[in-house]
Amino acid sequence: MPINAILALEDGRCFEGTAFGATRTTTGEICFNTSMTGYQEVITDPSYRGQIVSMTYPQIGNYGINPQDAESREPHIRGLVIGELCEVPSNWRSSQSLGDYLTAHGIPGIEGIDTRALTKHLRSRGAMRACVTTELDRDGAIAAAKASPPMEGMDYVKEVSTLNAYHWEEESRRWVLPNPSTGDQGPYTDLPPVRHRIVAYDFGIKFNILRRLRQAGFEVEVMNSTATAAAVLAKNPDGIFLSNGPGDPAALGYIHQELRQLIGKKPIFGICLGNQLLAHAFGGNTFKLKFGHRGGNQPVKDLRTGRISITSQNHGFAVDPASLPPEIEVTHINLNDGTVEGMRHRDLPVFSVQYHPEAAPGPNDASYFFEEFAALIETTKNL
Repeated sequence: MPINAILALEDGRCFEGTAFGATRTTTGEICFNTSMTGYQEVITDPSYRGQIVSMTYPQIGNYGINPQDAESREPHIRGLVIGELCEVPSNWRSSQSLGDYLTAHGIPGIEGIDTRALTKHLRSRGAMRACVTTELDRDGAIAAAKASPPMEGMDYVKEVSTLNAYHWEEESRRWVLPNPSTGDQGPYTDLPPVRHRIVAYDFGIKFNILRRLRQAGFEVEVMNSTATAAAVLAKNPDGIFLSNGPGDPAALGYIHQELRQLIGKKPIFGICLGNQLLAHAFGGNTFKLKFGHRGGNQPVKDLRTGRISITSQNHGFAVDPASLPPEIEVTHINLNDGTVEGMRHRDLPVFSVQYHPEAAPGPNDASYFFEEFAALIETTKNL
């Protein structure tokens, strides 16, 4: 028997649909993702901590859920909003349906709503707090949305960061189809030898970032978000990586302070939240975007070369370019709204991008940044 569910926004707009997953009430900031595939990666991306995600692609769940495609140990979204649920997945890798997966993890979903209307509303009014419920009426759901905390000022990094440091030793080989013309034997390519040892700050790091780092020849030790600069430097790494993560970058002053002590000591590469944290460490500021960039189709221009890449993104905050000091060069911009998508220090071996070069899901146009990081380390070693 179908169970009714309500999605209520803090501005009073409500959508009624059918529940799937867990039957309960949840609140969080609602955002939309325009990716056509990769719902499992989205659900398990720690950057979505505290958020209810609406997928704009109309049918979700077609290929089920499998452990190999998870981006962390557990899902992090508060709720999932979709147009139509596929209850019977068709994929030889699938181990369970999307609905069963969400039920097992206590996450509610709602289907059968007009996700196009929802997306247009959020684009017009901006991201806002919301409630998904199978228990409350419309007025109660709106009140719950209004009572939930805003994303501004929230530190979700402490909730998702690893408790204990560890070396990444999971399967990292790239899966390929056998192809005699290219010499690929399949189903995996061999990993290259380790060239560099790095420390990766875990602000909510995705597994595919760690896989891509290993594929680029890095041995990676992952450390907690509260690790001090002294503790990182005591490892004597060849470089330092700053990961993606959730929440408001301005609320993470304890991280800004440690990063300031690392700049200039070792080569640094940051992505997503790591990019924003570097901006604060440089003395700059960040601001909240109206509705964020989430999906696999964001066009980015490299101002140094003129090259345009289609990128995978997931962030609700951006760097204020006017706040950056003269020694910081903006290297990449978003062609949709002109916001900062990358920067570098003019004199020190530090650079970052706002998007996800590891994709998962999304295009691989930006995967070359891992090699750029390796080259930066090589150059620094030879000085």
